[in-house]
Amino acid sequence: MADFFHDKVALVTGAASGIGRASALAFANAGAKVAVVDLQEKAGNETVDLIKKDGGDAIFIKANVSNADNVEAMVDETIKAYGSLDFAHNNAGIEPPLAKTAEVQEADWDKIVNINLKSVWLCMKYEIIQMLKQDHGSIVNTASVVSILGQPDMPSYVACKHAVLGLTKTAALEYAENNIRVNAVCPAIVSTPMLDRFTGGDKELTAKLTAEYPIKRLVSTEEVADAVLWLCSNKASYVNGHSLMIDGGFSIK
Repeated sequence: MADFFHDKVALVTGAASGIGRASALAFANAGAKVAVVDLQEKAGNETVDLIKKDGGDAIFIKANVSNADNVEAMVDETIKAYGSLDFAHNNAGIEPPLAKTAEVQEADWDKIVNINLKSVWLCMKYEIIQMLKQDHGSIVNTASVVSILGQPDMPSYVACKHAVLGLTKTAALEYAENNIRVNAVCPAIVSTPMLDRFTGGDKELTAKLTAEYPIKRLVSTEEVADAVLWLCSNKASYVNGHSLMIDGGFSIK
């Protein structure tokens, strides 16, 4: 599979840490050139440094992916640097403050929708425009196990993750004849800085969450990244509009 990625170009949003960093590193390790996109400049450049340390090729692009001008420029900078865009992993996202549906503040709702949903649409919009010029491309969106489940106290997040699957399926149908595939990964709770913020570093709470999963451990960022690469690869050439659950069996309980 590594030969397939050699000298191709991948763009990963939210690549300063967590799943995004693991995905960027995985693309680079497979031989792809990587556009590392994030608002966090220091941490984003650390991802680039990790890639270059291992002999890979990467650039950092600072972008607010909920802003259309930033997203268009993000794709333009990738093309200017590398000449094409073969793969995109739209991964940027944030967690909401916990609140029941009737208690969510409008400003918090709008922030979550902008970053976790609008950004996915904007990224796909400009990525697809470029991929249509090339007549090929593969996009993977980061959804969630709660894309198919409910979760109390996180109505904006759950709504956005459900909608990401709708966007994924719609775009997959629209552009299949253009040799552009669009899929989604749906991980369960991942051991990332987002989890640490969610639990406040509470080890007992983390252990309680972990115990809910049949496999009795959390999924790693590398496992999610492996799924992203598989969906982008020629091994998944007939997989389109798919929502790949990476949840250790949690959603089938």
